[in-house]
Amino acid sequence: MSVYLQHSDFDLIALLRDGDQTAFQEIYLRYNTLLLIYAHKKLQDKEEAKDVVQEVFVKLWANRDDFVLKTTLSGYLYKSVLNKILNIFRHKEFSREYINGLQEILDGESSATDYRIREREISGIIEKEIALLPCKMREVFDLRRKEFLSNKEIAERMNISEHTVATHMKKTLKLLKAKFGRLMIFCFIG
Repeated sequence: MSVYLQHSDFDLIALLRDGDQTAFQEIYLRYNTLLLIYAHKKLQDKEEAKDVVQEVFVKLWANRDDFVLKTTLSGYLYKSVLNKILNIFRHKEFSREYINGLQEILDGESSATDYRIREREISGIIEKEIALLPCKMREVFDLRRKEFLSNKEIAERMNISEHTVATHMKKTLKLLKAKFGRLMIFCFIG
C-alpha cells in the first residue's frame, strides 16, 4: 500500500508542484476512472472521453510548477474536463455550420450555374427563331423587347400605324408560342 494513499488532495498538489511523479500517479489513479465516466456520459464516445481526460492530466503535469488550487482538486479536474467537452461541442457545432454553409453555397452555385446554362441555351434557341421572322415583325419585336418601347413609340420610329405594330406583335407572339409554348414566351419577354 502506497504512502500516497494517505495524502489529501492538497498534499498531493504540493508534492506535484515539486515534480513528484508518484504524487501525480496517485492523483491520476484517484480521478481517472471517475473523470472517464463523467466525460463518456457527456460525449457518448469512449475514445473521445479518454482523449479529453488524458489532455486534462497532461495539462496538469505540464503546468505543475505554476499550479495553484483555488478549489478542490476534484472540482478543478471535473471543471477542466467539462471545459474541454464544451470546446469539443463548440468546435463540432462550428464545423457542422461551416460544412452546411459550404454545402449550401455549392448547391446554390450548382443550381445557379445549371439555371444560367439552360437559360443561355433557351435564349439562343429563341434568338434563332426571332432571326427567322420577317424583317418588319422582327424589328417591331426587338424594339419592344430590347428598348421597351410602346406601340405608339414603335409606330412613330418605324413610320407605321399603331395597329400595324400591334398586328406584328400578335403574329410574332403567336409564332413563338406555337414553337415554344405560352410559358416560355412570358418568361422570355416578361
